[in-house]
Amino acid sequence: MTKQKASSNTKKDSAGGLKGWKDVPQGGLILEAGNAAQYKTGGWRTMKPIHDEKKCINCLFCWVYCPDSSILVKDGKVVGIDYDHCKGCGICSRECPVKPEKAIKMIKDEGNNDKI
Repeated sequence: MTKQKASSNTKKDSAGGLKGWKDVPQGGLILEAGNAAQYKTGGWRTMKPIHDEKKCINCLFCWVYCPDSSILVKDGKVVGIDYDHCKGCGICSRECPVKPEKAIKMIKDEGNNDKI
């Protein structure tokens, strides 16, 4: 029987030996806390929330329920949406209590992720 040679992309430990499967970190894990702000994740959404400040009653339900902390608040009032991190889930619009027309409505994102 012949030994197979390790490929050049095989992981090795500090002593030069091969790492076992338990020693190689899993992909997709967050290894340090508080790093989400470093990654702009809003570019792949298909729907985009639009905030209408004239209709907004500043109840902050959108801010409370947003899973991405994308609702921008200053002095107790909604001042905008962080489109760099908003994924377009629509929770902010669904939770908005303003009727008959919501203060946050969802529109199709045409690829322009700048603030409106």
